This record gives sequence, C-alpha cells and structure tokens, in this order.
Amino acid sequence: MPYPTSSRVLRLMLMTAILAIAGHAAAAPTWPFVPRKTPAGTRPLLDLRSLNEKVAGEHGFIRTSADGHGFIRGDGRPIRFWAVGSFAGNLKGFVAAKQAARFLARYGVNMARFHCTLAPTNPGSRITDVNQAALHAVWKQVAAMKQQGIYTTISPYWAVVVHIQKSWHVPGNPASAASLLFWDPTMQRGYRAWLRALLTRPNPYTGIPLGKDPAVAIVSLQNEDSMLFWNMQSIVDVHGGETAQRLEIERLYARWLIKKYGSLHNALAAWKGVHAPGDDFAHGIAGMFGNWFWTQHQAGGMAVRLADQLHFVARVMYHFNKKMVLFIHRNLGARQLVNAGNWKTVDPLLLNDVERWTYTPGQVMAVNRYTTGIHIGRNNGWAIQPGDTYTNFSCLLHPQSIPVNLKQVIGYPMIVTEGQWVAPDKYQAEGPFLVAAYSSLSGVAGYYWFAISSQWQQPFKHLAHSAWQPPMAKWQIGTPQQLGQFPAAALMYRRGYIRPGKPAVIERRTMQGLWNRRVPIIAEGSGYDPNRDRGVTAMRLGVKTAVSPLTFLVGPVLASYHQRPGHNFVRNLAPYIHPRQGTVVSDTGQIKLNYHLGICTLNTTRAKGVVGFLGRKGVFNLPGLRITCRNTYASILLVSLDGLPLRTSRKILVQVGTMARPTGWKSAPATLTVNGKRLRGHRVVSTGQDPWQVRDIKAGITLNNAVIHTATLLNPDGYAATTVPLHRHGSTIQLQLPPHTLYLVLH
Repeated sequence: MPYPTSSRVLRLMLMTAILAIAGHAAAAPTWPFVPRKTPAGTRPLLDLRSLNEKVAGEHGFIRTSADGHGFIRGDGRPIRFWAVGSFAGNLKGFVAAKQAARFLARYGVNMARFHCTLAPTNPGSRITDVNQAALHAVWKQVAAMKQQGIYTTISPYWAVVVHIQKSWHVPGNPASAASLLFWDPTMQRGYRAWLRALLTRPNPYTGIPLGKDPAVAIVSLQNEDSMLFWNMQSIVDVHGGETAQRLEIERLYARWLIKKYGSLHNALAAWKGVHAPGDDFAHGIAGMFGNWFWTQHQAGGMAVRLADQLHFVARVMYHFNKKMVLFIHRNLGARQLVNAGNWKTVDPLLLNDVERWTYTPGQVMAVNRYTTGIHIGRNNGWAIQPGDTYTNFSCLLHPQSIPVNLKQVIGYPMIVTEGQWVAPDKYQAEGPFLVAAYSSLSGVAGYYWFAISSQWQQPFKHLAHSAWQPPMAKWQIGTPQQLGQFPAAALMYRRGYIRPGKPAVIERRTMQGLWNRRVPIIAEGSGYDPNRDRGVTAMRLGVKTAVSPLTFLVGPVLASYHQRPGHNFVRNLAPYIHPRQGTVVSDTGQIKLNYHLGICTLNTTRAKGVVGFLGRKGVFNLPGLRITCRNTYASILLVSLDGLPLRTSRKILVQVGTMARPTGWKSAPATLTVNGKRLRGHRVVSTGQDPWQVRDIKAGITLNNAVIHTATLLNPDGYAATTVPLHRHGSTIQLQLPPHTLYLVLH
C-alpha cells in the first residue's frame, strides 16, 4: 500500500488494526512447542558448533583490535561474540554443564557470562573468606564451555546481593553494600581477596588458574553499581542515610576540595556561599547533595558546586577501577580483558558519558540494556501472575529503543552484558534479528542474552539456580521466539554477512563539559530495568539533542573525552533518515526500517529477510527473493550456511519466528496508569500451562537459486523432520512454508 500523507492517520490505522487483531488472538492457529530427543547416531542438519574453535582460547587470549573497537583472537583473527548469560555452572554435576555447553554451541553461542558473588555468606565469616560454592561453579562452567569453544566472561560481584556481616568490621555495619566498593577500604580489602581466589587458585577441572586460562576472555569488576545511580541518594541523606558511610565519603570529598581550592572556605567562595546539608568544615566534612540535584537545571554557585561534586564522584569511581585493573594484571598476573562496569545513571542524557569515562581504565565498555513494555504486578521483577497488567512493545515501532543503539567510546569494544525482550512482551521474535543486524552495522561487539541454565525452557520451568516459584518465570531466553531465533542471527553476525557502517557521528566531549552536565549532541535512551523501572523510559521528555537518535540506525555513533575542545563530526543524514515516510536506511543500504509500519528488511548477498508487522504489506521483493506473509507479526530470515551467496549457495537456512504463549494463556483488555498517564494494555487472566503454543506461519518464498533441489523441515533441535514440496521454475525455486516452521533447510 502507498504511504499515507499523514503519519498521524497511519498511526491511528495501525493502532486500530493491532487492537482488532488482539481481539481475535485466541482464535489464531498454533502448534505446541515440544522439543523431542532424537535417537543417538542421527546427525543434525543444523549445528553451528563448527563456527567455534575446537577449544576456547586455543589460539591464545582474546585481545582488542588495533583500533580498539572490536575483539581479536590470540592469532589475530577478528572475532564477534554471540553471547548468553548462563548458569550452567550451577547445574548438578559436570556432565550436565557439558551438555548445556554443547547445546549452546549448536545454536551459535561462543561466549557465556557467568554471574555470581564471591563474597562469603557463612555467619561469622571474615571479609577475606570466599564463597566456595560460587567459586566452584565458576570453575565448572569455564571448563565445560571451554570444551565447546565457548569463551567465558566472569562477573564476580553484585553489591545488591552482598550481605555485610558484623564480623567483616565494615564501618557502621551498613545494611547495603551499594556503592561502598568504590571508596571503602574494608570492602576493597575483601574484594581483592575474592579476586585473588578467583584468578589464582587452580581450576580443579582443568588444572589451570582462571587468570592463566585464555578461555576466560573478560573479567567484569562489578555488576550494576554506580555512584551516579539512585543508591547514593540514601547514603548522603543527612536525615536517613548510612551515617558512617556518609561521613566517610564526605571526608574524602573535603580532602579533594582542599587539594583543588586550597581550603574548604575557598571552595565555598567559588560556590558563592552555597552550603549543602552536612557541611561541617571545622571537622573536615563537605556535605554532598543527593543525586536528584544533577537531574535539575542549576545556575550560579549551585551549578559550580554540583559540577565539583560530579567531578569528585567520577574520579573516585575512575581511580577505583584503575587500581583494580592494575591489581588484576600486575599483582595477580591475569591476562584477561577487564570491563569496569555496566550500569546506568540518574540521568542518561546528562550523565551517561560521565559513567562511561569512569570505565576507561579497563579495556571493554559495557551496559545492561533490557527491552520490553510496561509490566505491573506484585512480583513483576521475576514472575508473571494472574492479575498483572502489561503492554506489548515493539522496537520496530519505537526504533530509538533498539538496545544496541549505543554511543561507543573510541578505542573500546562495546558489549551489552545483559539483555532480552522481557516477557510478557509478545514481540520477542524481532530481538535476535535486530540485534544481529544493527550490531553488525554499528560494530557493537557482543550482546549477552540473559539468561539460560541448560536447554529449552517451557513457560513454567524456572532457572536451576533459583528458588523462585513462579506461576510463570520471567527470566528465560530458552524459548522459541528468543533462543529459537539464534541460529540465523548468530551466523550472519559472526560471519560478517552484514557490512559495518561508517561513523555517522563522532562527538568529542570536554571533561569540564561533562562535569557541567552539558547536553550532548546525541544520546542513548535510558533502557529499561525490570526491577527498578515501571515502564519503558527513553531519554528525558521535553529535551531534544541536536542530532536525531535515529542516527544510531545509520551507522556507528562514537564519542571521546578530552581536556580541550575538539570538532564534532556529523554526517549529512538527509539521504538516510526520512521522517515523513518514517524510514531509516543504513549507510550501507543493507538495512531499512519503516517505523510507521513496524517493518525492517535486510538485504545482503548472503542474508536476506524481513521482520515485523508483515501483514501490513504482505509481499516483500528483495533482489533475488520474494517473501509473501499473511501473519500480523513475524520474522523470516534466509541465511547461507555454506558461506556462498544465496543465489549459488547449496545449503540455506530458512528461520521463522512468530509469537508464542503458554497453552491456555488468557488476557483481557485493561487500562494502566503510569506516572499519571492512562495507557491501553492487558490484564493477565490465566498464565496457562506447558507447553508453549507457537503461532502458525502463513508465508511462502520464491528464491533465485539454480542449485537447490530439496527443502527439509527441521525439528527445534535441528534434525530433519520431513521433506517439504519444492517447485522449480527455471533458475528459481518456490515453496510454501509449513505452518509449524521454525527451521527449514534448502539443500
């Protein structure tokens, strides 16, 4: 259909169509997703294990590329990581961990992140003791993954789950460990002991200390903690904060101010007399404002004081990270790359670049970035229950929320250490397609799908490491619409089937500009944290940057930090971004997104496909390929398995994704109120039961290829199930996809 002249009319039409379709969702035909074991001795038609090295690290330690933007193996060959957050190390027995690793390798995974906390949990423990169970789980997972050519990222510390004990003698015995690691010497002493145990004790499964094992690629200093996040609000609150910790950090602040200004009274003069609660200059204490003040416009002395506070806090984080990187490399002799952090700030527009600067002592940048709509419920952080309300969310209609739209620091690889399209969002099938396509374009070096324990997970199978008892577990990617969409996406991403773009923006920021919280020329959205945000939170409403966030879909957006001003670079974006039509085209011409229709097309020599609300067009003509689809929403990808162009390839994977719900799932229209706004959504009536019910695909393909002669439908584990009729017309082949297609191989 032609584009309407009014985008408002189009949006109304789209909303009407979606609501109408939602009303008939229960009647849509589905098939049960029940993977079955295939008899021993049968060889799968789809198995991506050969993409991995025989043994992870067989060529040496992972390093950064010459430009610092990507990764290379020990032999100098570039490597990209299709990654997961895995808890295989927590499974009972080494055999189970090895089976989990083999399963992941088949679906294209070559990096697994093991997240744990090495702080001791036994009552009366010393702070330098180590959680032996967690350490053993790390050893087990590294050894199991290594055998399948899967590298490991280790995340050994998360302040949220650290329970400080009196026997540790942390000043004030605080209730929370949040932020303390950055400045408290007692916590740092314990942390160094935990790292020493992690990286220097021999792994009983391999005989090699992890610090000497090239199968361990990255060590993250900590997960989801920052002095620029809201947890500092309670620490510096003079009325209800942790007194010992507040005084500790405010004494450090006072010393820094004296070094900068000569005295606290000189600092007060520079601030034009602006005092903060807690100021006690006579006792060497400089009060600190809560982080909320950084989110507000400030002027005069208050602006100067807040800039000083931000400068100080950032330096505390930076110097902690620098000390720990040196400790790992010099003191412990470990050779892994180090990622300092992966968290967010109280204001992504004004503070994200500050956060990233604090990571620069490490070698790898990271962020956690989840994608979903709103989910409100009593246990919405971990479960989906009857009575919960939610909205569905598609990045294809909100492209600024694509999670790999990331501002990358020049000289550092960028990874997303946690992410997924979080349930109960039903538009999950777009995730692997979009992550692979736009990571390839922008150069994002790895996206870790969080999380998986062993293999396929039905709706009510909770994570093996967890005591959570769900009606329906939330944290699972082993589903037909996320893990099921891995193979084609992983293959085209890892093999480089999609051409990287040229920089669309290079922003050179001054350090003083960071402390003054100047608005950048372009910024990421804030992402979504399902345990802390009630809905999708993009950049602050009412604030526009000079460069459209759609620029992330054109090519890489880069940033660097300097003492002196420099010239920014912004490409002429007119040929790529067309707001009236609602389209964005990559600078390579291979990816085109229509965010009015919610459809993305991929057109390369070795990979082609479409994803989104395909029923709005129905027919898609790409060079050498015609796809017809009557589904409201679907993903269809064709990827060369033998590395040849699709027109001459002798083995092609056709991968299909639609929507999936548990058997008996029921929902009803509902109105949600979020931040005073009323939104149309859904209420969970019943979460149903196992297994997943997958929406039938109603699609056909016509491909220009003169050598393919057979079409074989596969089961979910990649084994041949049945032959599908294939029609040849000269140099083209034509077939109708069976309704229950997940994978089909043309050969």
